[in-house]
Amino acid sequence: FHLNLSLSLSLSLSLSLIPKSTAMATSIARFSRRALTPNPIRRFFATSAALATNTEAPKPKLTVSPSPDRAKWDYRGQRQIIPLGQWLPKVAVDAYVAPNVVLAGQVTVWDGSSVWNGAVLRGDLNKITLGFCANVQERCVVHAAWSSPTGLPAETLIDRYVTVGAYSLLRSCTIEPECIIGQHSILMEGSLVETRSILEAGSVVPPGRRIPSGELWGGNPARFIRTLTNEETLEIPKLAVAINHLSGDYFSEFLPYSTVYLEVEKFKKSLGIAV
Repeated sequence: FHLNLSLSLSLSLSLSLIPKSTAMATSIARFSRRALTPNPIRRFFATSAALATNTEAPKPKLTVSPSPDRAKWDYRGQRQIIPLGQWLPKVAVDAYVAPNVVLAGQVTVWDGSSVWNGAVLRGDLNKITLGFCANVQERCVVHAAWSSPTGLPAETLIDRYVTVGAYSLLRSCTIEPECIIGQHSILMEGSLVETRSILEAGSVVPPGRRIPSGELWGGNPARFIRTLTNEETLEIPKLAVAINHLSGDYFSEFLPYSTVYLEVEKFKKSLGIAV
């Protein structure tokens, strides 16, 4: 490089001494400078070619093709039916159980009944029975103890046409047919709610307390408020039937294995709609 630079400079100086060829000497000097100046594009391609010769050939990527008969599971859900030992929850064919409900152990859900979103029925210690056309609404917790300190049955029985309001807690209690349990109510061990009775919202029934038939109770602890009228007692099973009809709309949505929404998401993606 220094030798070429000195040659170009001497050539330019010798040409500059000739007065008749001054313009020609200037152009030759410019051309020699451009030839000696390193070109960045040429340097880039030279470096890339050198790297390409030094690097090894890329290794082929290993691809695993899934089996065509492999089941396509959806891991976003949760286990709805949890068997414990020899006990397996039993759900009637026409009963509606929401996808995010947990049924564990000795749980029986009879015909026409419904268990709504977020409820937990845990029959690991004793039996839990949900009767015909009864309903347990959102976020309820139903449990059963080994035994009751009062000597009464320790299993939890929710009989036919019973409506259990949202966020209620039931433990080893018995609710006879055609009753309404208000939301956020708590029924402790051995408590008994006789037929055609109503508990107000937020009621707490202490262990072993009995709610007589045809009465309205409420408070913490629950106290007698008044006697129900004949029209009010007739409305109790109508409410359970209305909730049963409402569960039919949800029932068709989640057949057979709560994967209908996956097909809807595929259809939206094919149309370019954000899911």
